[in-house]
Amino acid sequence: MKLYTRTGDTGETGLYGGERVRKDDLRVAAYGSVDEANAALGVAAALGTTERLQRIQADLFVVGGDLATPLDRDIPRITPEATVRLELQIDALEAGLAPLRNFILPGGTPLAAALHLARTLVRRAERAVVSLCDAEPEQTNPETLRYLNRLSDLLFALARSANQSAGQPDILWKRNLD
Repeated sequence: MKLYTRTGDTGETGLYGGERVRKDDLRVAAYGSVDEANAALGVAAALGTTERLQRIQADLFVVGGDLATPLDRDIPRITPEATVRLELQIDALEAGLAPLRNFILPGGTPLAAALHLARTLVRRAERAVVSLCDAEPEQTNPETLRYLNRLSDLLFALARSANQSAGQPDILWKRNLD
């Protein structure tokens, strides 16, 4: 199979099942944003916590396929159980972290910074899914939105945990009065 097909040269792409849509279609924007977040998680995984992040990356492939495919087609879908799995991880991480009393700036260790970047890309994907859910509520799995919302929270907790494990305090936001 060739890497290029030339079928997208006119600004269209194919959805599962063969339907052709413009590359700026809401559905394509949603699963494209998930793909960006997944790539950022690959960077974070290269810096540490590989197994956990690879599990999330596998879930994001399911989310992307879910978003790329209207609900009337039978494919694997992201489930409430996947969202609950993220919640359990968040709870476990938060139990070992100091309570937040201030906003924090993204950064710290390279791993924490990569996790914060991935978190912001997940938030962008979440916004794209909101638009898709509004436009096509009967053809979009609402669990994709819940999963992405929890995932951004988990990535925030993972970033804080990465800093703590390295002995790097969170960078507290201080209002500049200049």
